[in-house]
Amino acid sequence: MEHQTVSNFLSSSNMKFLFVFVALFAMALARPNDVVVLKSDSDVGPDTWSSDVETSDGTSISQKGVLKNAGTEHEAAVVHGSFSWVDEKTGEKFTINYVADENGYQPVGAHLPVAPVA
Repeated sequence: MEHQTVSNFLSSSNMKFLFVFVALFAMALARPNDVVVLKSDSDVGPDTWSSDVETSDGTSISQKGVLKNAGTEHEAAVVHGSFSWVDEKTGEKFTINYVADENGYQPVGAHLPVAPVA
């Protein structure tokens, strides 16, 4: 008897209903918060680029990049940037400054842990 109940539940129409219900529930949780882009600038050249974005919720993103050693076997992109956001519950602003280059992504922020010096 139990097998038939599970089988009936897993019928196509019940699964469609469950899928739609879960999707609508997820959409309700992820509702937009009416954030507006206040600034959006970018400049892209052959060997350099930059971009800046600011939104009405306090989020900002800024980066500048350059291609170093272009055309050689040591060619690498180097990006210096930062991004900030405001925690909507506490109002605290967080900022990450970073460098991304041939040595990897290197973030720095007051709220990030720092590895001990060996």
